[in-house]
Amino acid sequence: MSATADSPSPSTTRRAGRPRRGRIRLPFSAWHLLLAPLALVFAVPLIWLLLSSVMSDAEINRFPPALWPSGIDLGGYRYVLGNAMFPRWFANSLIVSVAAVASNLLLGALGGYAFARMRFAGSRILMALMLATMAIPFQLTMIPTFLVMKQLGLIDTLGALIVPSLVTPFAVFLFRQFFLSLPRELEEAAWMDGCSRLRVLFLVVLPLSRPALSTVAVLTFLTTWNDLTWPLIAINHDTQYTLQLGLTTFQGQHHTRWSAVMAGNVITVLPVLLAFLFAQKSFIQSITSSGIKG
Repeated sequence: MSATADSPSPSTTRRAGRPRRGRIRLPFSAWHLLLAPLALVFAVPLIWLLLSSVMSDAEINRFPPALWPSGIDLGGYRYVLGNAMFPRWFANSLIVSVAAVASNLLLGALGGYAFARMRFAGSRILMALMLATMAIPFQLTMIPTFLVMKQLGLIDTLGALIVPSLVTPFAVFLFRQFFLSLPRELEEAAWMDGCSRLRVLFLVVLPLSRPALSTVAVLTFLTTWNDLTWPLIAINHDTQYTLQLGLTTFQGQHHTRWSAVMAGNVITVLPVLLAFLFAQKSFIQSITSSGIKG
């Protein structure tokens, strides 16, 4: 074999000397290039709410509106926190929301476990009827609900806000779907050790259901905390107002303290935002693990 046959060709030499062009590797997922601007669009209302809460009423009412405060004005916060009823409204909202969360976790887990693991006559029909109630708008049920609360003597009390929210079809359905994804072998082992169904639920199933518990807790808290329509109907006296209902008193017929309204909304949004940030991983895990099944 000749020496020229063993020597590399000039083109091969040029390719070998030239550095290979690799793929550009980003320090983050390429999806972030799309999701980051989209998240910024959704964050604009919250940013505007925060900025306007430290503006004066003159700046908020100015046309064209100011996009950035000329200075930090905490007059709205002082007005809200100086209102004697504001701590009472905050406590009322907290009591109603915590009671609704606790009852939905308990009753929703009991109902969901019954539909997931127990077979009884008419269980599928009952489940379908319960899910059908989720399609009924609240405007069609608020008058019957008001009449029931009036018969129970709960109108103009916090009980009128708690009782209709004790358990929701969504909570039962979400727990059922999550329980169906759990292996039965764990429960059967507990039954062989002599545990009753309730002990199996509370000692075996629920400790494995933290994603579902977090999801139901966050969504129930969010719905109850932000509810305005039902408290507006069921509550008359200002000592029983919730936070959302109390904020409407800052808006008058002829004059509105918009700085106070914005500051009050910032304080109202903060607990919900913190609750979601702390539970977002469990929330996503629950949605991905409790797929729609038959």
